[in-house]
Amino acid sequence: MHAASDPVANLQTLIRCPSVTPAEGGALAALEAMLKPLGFAIERPVFSQDGTPDIENLYARLGKQGPHLAFAGHTDVVPVGDENAWSHPPFAAEIAGEEMFGRGAVDMKGGIACFVAAIARFLDQRGGPPGSISLIITGDEEGPALNGTVKLLDWAAAKGETWDACVVGEPTNPGRLGDMIKIGRRGSLSGRVRVAGTQGHAAYPHLADNPVRGLLMLSEALLYPAFDDGTRDFQPTNLEITSIDVGNPATNVIPAAASLAFNVRFNDRWTAESLQAEIHNRLDRAARRRKLRPGRREPVRFEIEWNERPSHVFLTRDVRLIKLMSEAVEDVTGRRPELSTSGGTSDARFIKDYCPVVEFGLVGQTMHMVDERVALADLEGLTRIYERLLARWFEKGA
Repeated sequence: MHAASDPVANLQTLIRCPSVTPAEGGALAALEAMLKPLGFAIERPVFSQDGTPDIENLYARLGKQGPHLAFAGHTDVVPVGDENAWSHPPFAAEIAGEEMFGRGAVDMKGGIACFVAAIARFLDQRGGPPGSISLIITGDEEGPALNGTVKLLDWAAAKGETWDACVVGEPTNPGRLGDMIKIGRRGSLSGRVRVAGTQGHAAYPHLADNPVRGLLMLSEALLYPAFDDGTRDFQPTNLEITSIDVGNPATNVIPAAASLAFNVRFNDRWTAESLQAEIHNRLDRAARRRKLRPGRREPVRFEIEWNERPSHVFLTRDVRLIKLMSEAVEDVTGRRPELSTSGGTSDARFIKDYCPVVEFGLVGQTMHMVDERVALADLEGLTRIYERLLARWFEKGA
């Protein structure tokens, strides 16, 4: 039996590597040590970009022919916050009450530990896959996501790598293992609106132009009316204003400028481009209104700056991949998982450009929290689900 067949031991090894983005922390080296005895060929390319830290990544492949199933994930984790607030040290991987505590336990070193254990068990039983298995692992998912999966996929594709399907091991289950498979994600678009005014004394408003009044009108236009009422597969498009900034320490001074930041999670009624056009139109119309600006006839002076790279909405329509993943979950848990597009973004937004992709992992209730932890029973359950998926995938062929 391969040593890597125990997901609990795998996860303890990974958690004990303090791989807070962008540090590799020994996590990729530990993963390589698990995979090499299983027969994987492993490469660890480092990608760079001006103004961002260099990021080490890992690509591992077992087999040379199709069908080719990939697993994707990340070994980097978010900071622990106040370490003294943890009941167990965040990088000790201590077990208490049938749970393992540690940063990354569910997001998402636990998913990686289970997939490696599932491969080891699969190989113990069958000797080798009638096809190929690969792992696409980054150290940049919790950071800017500039030198991670997106570049790793480009690098691998340039070498001739192709994939028939991919499973991302993010923690998709809201309450119990088996609750939910993610088959798509809403798009994400962010920007900042800046309104120019004229600074002056608050007692002499006719000599100034208060940008806060204009910003309030523009913010109302961003929020109302609703962009849509949702679609069959997606929740309604929703815009949230995440920050309003004036930078004015004085109570008797009308500021010279004001700005707000916003984020929109959008469904498949929109593209990033059509949504940007709609937001521009809303702001242009609101800028010409005189509400909140008595006596002012000129439009509000504003500019909008978009974040460089929006995340595009996508929906996986590969019936076979979804069916096999759902059957594997139901075989182990007895529950038919919900097929969902809820939640935030993940690296699946990059993978969908290369092959069909679904997401399934652990229960995410404690991700990014103090005392992040995972039930040992869930580690065994997820390993069995992944093992069942591997068996079904290669039994039925691509």
